[in-house]
Amino acid sequence: MVNSFTPPEDVGFVGLGNMGAPMARRLAAAGYTLFVADTNPAAVSRFAADTHCRQAADLVSLGAACRAVITMLPDGHSVREVVLGNNGLTTDMQSGAVVIDMSSSAPGGTRELGAMLSRQNIELVDAPVSGGVLRAKDGKLSIMTGGTAAAVDRCRPILNVMGRVYPTGGPGTGHAMKAINNYLSAASLASAAEGIIAGTRFGLAPATMIDILNSSSGRSYSTEYKYPDFILPGTFDTGFALGLMAKDVRMALELAQREGSSHALLQAVSDLWSRAEQKLGPRADHTEVVKYLQTLAGETAND
Repeated sequence: MVNSFTPPEDVGFVGLGNMGAPMARRLAAAGYTLFVADTNPAAVSRFAADTHCRQAADLVSLGAACRAVITMLPDGHSVREVVLGNNGLTTDMQSGAVVIDMSSSAPGGTRELGAMLSRQNIELVDAPVSGGVLRAKDGKLSIMTGGTAAAVDRCRPILNVMGRVYPTGGPGTGHAMKAINNYLSAASLASAAEGIIAGTRFGLAPATMIDILNSSSGRSYSTEYKYPDFILPGTFDTGFALGLMAKDVRMALELAQREGSSHALLQAVSDLWSRAEQKLGPRADHTEVVKYLQTLAGETAND
């Protein structure tokens, strides 16, 4: 691959949160020279000390030092501020560089950002992920990758370190796929929770229901993974916030509305998650939506 980003390429990484830190750690272990930044200076210092990466003095110097920069931030607004804001990444970024946005951003906004960057001869690849913190640590994320074929090919060596690359098409399609995926994930978790709450009130044991569902047609990622590992034990600590899930479902709804497709169920799911976010707060773990649904059923969160 011509001009592909292989170790020891200098790579920037902005956003060392629950997902970003293990993803960046894998890149460092693969031999990339990482320049890291985050709004939390303590997180940057800890990460740099553990991995011997370089702490960027600021976004301008990070962008100037690297031909490839990854953003892993809460939303597209944050990405745009980091990339195009005052003293942002692209202030001194070299021509031909690539910004790889691995955040969950709005697809339409991604296309707009890509058009803005192209005027500076900088490419944008949208590469959001699915799989959670555990798969981020193991390098087994699903990476939904939108952008020109040439740009995606240049980024493949970097992305392959973190998971499996699924090209989705042109700019913005990766973020569209992520929004759709998280809508289905949110819907399956809510539907599983409602079913299990109803069964529990009738006298069925939750663990028994999960065992049966996972060998039957009602199984899903929520019953196979989220319920056994995080909900039944009561830990609710997947590392993915309820507010982020609610935001992703709203983006899927906006996409469906924009495209004129049917969205009655999507609207209902979005409304449910938005209400849960208001009740529990955006920082609650997304699996805690079960607590919200238990409350609606007249139960306490600890029952």
